[in-house]
Amino acid sequence: MPLMRNTTGVAIAALLAGSAIAPAWAQTAPAPAPAQTPAQAPASPSAGALNPAAEQAPARPAAAPPQFQISEGVIATVNDQVITSFDLRQRMLTIIAMSQVQPTEENIPAIQQQALNALIEERLQNQEIAKYKDLVISDEEVDEEIASMAQEAGTTPANYMNFLAQGGIRPQNMREQLRTELGWRALVGGRFNSRAKVSHAAVEQAMRQMTEAASKPQYLIGEIYIEAARVGGQQAAINGADQLVQQMVQGAPFQAVARQFSAAPSAQRGGDAGWVVQGTVQPALQTALDQLQVGQLSRPIPVEGGVYIVYMRDKRSGAATSLVTMKQIMVEVPETATEAEVAAATARLNALKPQLTCDNILARATSEQGLLGSDLGESDIANLAPQFQQVARAAEVGTISSPVRTPLGVHLLAVCGRRVGGPDAPTFQQVEGRLQNQNLAMLARRYIRDLRADALIELK
Repeated sequence: MPLMRNTTGVAIAALLAGSAIAPAWAQTAPAPAPAQTPAQAPASPSAGALNPAAEQAPARPAAAPPQFQISEGVIATVNDQVITSFDLRQRMLTIIAMSQVQPTEENIPAIQQQALNALIEERLQNQEIAKYKDLVISDEEVDEEIASMAQEAGTTPANYMNFLAQGGIRPQNMREQLRTELGWRALVGGRFNSRAKVSHAAVEQAMRQMTEAASKPQYLIGEIYIEAARVGGQQAAINGADQLVQQMVQGAPFQAVARQFSAAPSAQRGGDAGWVVQGTVQPALQTALDQLQVGQLSRPIPVEGGVYIVYMRDKRSGAATSLVTMKQIMVEVPETATEAEVAAATARLNALKPQLTCDNILARATSEQGLLGSDLGESDIANLAPQFQQVARAAEVGTISSPVRTPLGVHLLAVCGRRVGGPDAPTFQQVEGRLQNQNLAMLARRYIRDLRADALIELK
């Protein structure tokens, strides 16, 4: 996958016998929901429950690498650069080791297709990298990448590479795969970083949307997306998804399978799609999200262009805290004031309102006698005075409210910021980084698709 840190190494290292790796999902995923009896079970999109501990299960005892019936010789050419049967077998072994999907007569064609697609894209990437003479990935950089991945897996580079060799994967093939991934990452970053940047307004809009969604039901999901165009059509995508579901129910780790087979941008995170808000996904997916219980894996969900598999990691009702930043200017008017006094204070503030902004409201409060100003700071909307809550929830950021009457007086409220609070609330910088990464991933996918469309690819 473009732009992803080499997930091959991380996933394979997670299989190292005796390693004590506990990925985040395995640590935090809830226990599978209890199965319903046939009498209770309604029609459900669930294929079964997953065992979160599968992500940290040690490797099975080493066995001889699986053998594939592949004709010897050249399998394909990509702009006159060949892909051999040896290349294909090596990539299939890597996919199997990485995903822990057990090769069967039914799923070998899908694994072979996935491996061939990956090799074709790798050849295209290498050819594009070669156009830039100053873009050279040294052996030292590859060594550093291997060392970094081994460290993440809690092992040494030597043990890491030995495990590959035990699975029939030649270390030199893995090194060249890494070299291409590093070069492609550098090329894409250099070409598209400036185009992937997002504006301050776009980040603020995304944060407003998160705030508005805070009260809606939300789902913490893993996703695998099988793109029909890459696997030979919609029916092939459905058949392949069926095979993957069966393997995961039988114990193949969801994250490892997602890294190898998913075409979604979340593949680089092991399929982690994060919290999804009700109503923001396609209807077919929303139906599945509403029905899946925590810990359950969906059956394949056909959508336009492909098929999804969803793992329901957690659900919540949408009780995230909404925080608002406000300032105020007021005229003191006690509860015992006459209607005429309240009306006079209201008229004075209405006349002043068009001149006020978040930046000048406090200064204006000190410029005229009888006005009081204060910075209310950032507060949980639920903790504000009841008279202020409606303004805090509904007013647009940067606007000044109409006069609001309280027992203390008449107020104008400036809503200067609003965001989702709580432990899961992202910061401005986190949202900015997420949006930029999404843009960069989209540009990279478009880049490789354009290369593929312009290439002469012949399958033997």
